[in-house]
Amino acid sequence: MNESGEEAIQAGDCRVQVIRKDIKNIHFSVKPPDGKAILSIPLATRYEAARAFALSKLPWIREKQASFQKQTRETLREYIERESHYLWGKRYLLHVVERDGRPSVSLGHREIILIVRPGSAEAKRAEVLGAWRRRLLHQEIPPLLEKWSEKLGVPRPRYFLRRMKTRWGSCNRLTGYIMLNARLAGKPRNLLEYVIMHELAHFLEPRHNNAFVAILDRHYSGWRDARAELNELPLAAEAWRE
Repeated sequence: MNESGEEAIQAGDCRVQVIRKDIKNIHFSVKPPDGKAILSIPLATRYEAARAFALSKLPWIREKQASFQKQTRETLREYIERESHYLWGKRYLLHVVERDGRPSVSLGHREIILIVRPGSAEAKRAEVLGAWRRRLLHQEIPPLLEKWSEKLGVPRPRYFLRRMKTRWGSCNRLTGYIMLNARLAGKPRNLLEYVIMHELAHFLEPRHNNAFVAILDRHYSGWRDARAELNELPLAAEAWRE
């Protein structure tokens, strides 16, 4: 335990944060963007046992941290003329039109047309464009929820959109809802479908175990390719600003 009271393990050259929880099994994760290693352990786990487990995972920790270092990041967006933006995996150039009236967004052949009032700040432009992307997601998500809840034989959940730093989606089986990353509007549609299917599969099996993999294999044969594609796409630069 360090001076701040945080429990930590030094595994070789890697520092591992330890979090004690009311859980049955040990869970290890490495978080983007800098590869912070977190070990969640049951409350009664001895320090020596936790350290031994962390040391056994050292090669995996290094591999994950190296992959985050190699992964490209999108440049920070300024919402200015001719700036690149992505929608459903395709690149568009932003065309900013300043005029009095209600802000709006429309899609051209190779451009996203953003209409804002004269002198609008970057934050306002980002807000308008973000709201437009969310509306597009709200059009795409309900049919996919209907499709996959029927295929998997699970109740159709409620869903919420949120800008998340480390996850594309999450689910809560008790409340019956899923959370989806609002940035999925910038990714190819097949990846949105994969994330939705993945989260709904957790209503059948909460853990990432062999049973969960069997569900994915049975219902979505291309899930490994979709996962790899999603993990290789650039991380959003603005997601990691403190």
